[in-house]
Amino acid sequence: MIEEELQQWFSHTELLISELLEDGTNDEVYHTIEHHFASSDFDLLEKTAIAAFKLGLEIEEPEEAELENGDKVFAFDIVTEQMLDIDLIKKETQVMFELAKKCGVDYDGWGTYFEE
Repeated sequence: MIEEELQQWFSHTELLISELLEDGTNDEVYHTIEHHFASSDFDLLEKTAIAAFKLGLEIEEPEEAELENGDKVFAFDIVTEQMLDIDLIKKETQVMFELAKKCGVDYDGWGTYFEE
C-alpha cells in the first residue's frame, strides 16, 4: 500500500514537471519546491516540523485550515530549491513521503511556481 502511494507521487512528479516544461518554464533555473504536510493533530504536525528542522530543512510556518466538511486541519510546507530534474525531485519526494509516514502525518505532494 505504502509503495503504491509512493508510486502515485512519482507519477505526480513526472506529470507536473512535464506540464511545467510544456508551458515553457525556465528549466535552467532553480525552482522553489514546496512539499506539503498536513494533520488534524497539531502536536503530531509540530513534531514533524521539528524533526524536519533537525534534518536541516527549511520549514514554513504551520497554518490552520478548514476542510469542506468543517473539520480543521493543520499544515506546513518544507521548502527546497531544485532544478526540475525528475530523478532528483523523485528522491526528494521519497524522503518527504517517508518522513511523513514515520511521523504519522499526511504527505500531500509538492508544488512549485512557473519561472520565467
